[in-house]
Amino acid sequence: MDDSSEGRGNGDLVAAMPKIPVPDDVADAVRTLIRWAGDDPTREGLLDTPQRVARAWKEYCSGYSDDPSVHLSRIFEEVGGYDEIVLLKDIPFQSHCEHHMAPIIGKAHIAYLPSNWVVGISKLARVLHTYARRLQVQERLTAEVANCIWEHLRPHGVAVVIEASHACMTARGVRTPGVTMVTSRMMGVFRDDERSRKEILALMGC
Repeated sequence: MDDSSEGRGNGDLVAAMPKIPVPDDVADAVRTLIRWAGDDPTREGLLDTPQRVARAWKEYCSGYSDDPSVHLSRIFEEVGGYDEIVLLKDIPFQSHCEHHMAPIIGKAHIAYLPSNWVVGISKLARVLHTYARRLQVQERLTAEVANCIWEHLRPHGVAVVIEASHACMTARGVRTPGVTMVTSRMMGVFRDDERSRKEILALMGC
């Protein structure tokens, strides 16, 4: 290990990473927004804000450059005959709504009933995060995650439930904090068989 790296905190490592260049028109757009909001983009505290905002949004929307199906491409067939529900609960995520570009913060429960193979459990979270790192509406996010698992794993059933709060409702407009929106997508046996649907919802705690 290089001696110069000893004692570095995460903040130091992030600071050492090269910063992506910000196009002038993007920085100018942020300055225009700051000015329109009522502040002065040339004052000291805001001088570097356009670049910071631009890079932050590039990170928030990194899902556009990622193919979620790639995360489901490596499967495992040696599972000892396991053929029951696989469930990943309480996966935290952050997204931004496409209407106001305000944060969506919540958690997801993702389950599937395997057919002939399974996938690493972290891959389910990666699929969620890929779609979440795009401008979204919660209903579409729920459907996209379920459809991706259904199409690429070909299981007997898929169930996705998402619970989230929306800053476009809590911090503006009606300004009602503490409200949670719940969406679900059931496919295969979880949609067609009432007993299976009740079982997976009970396991999810919904």
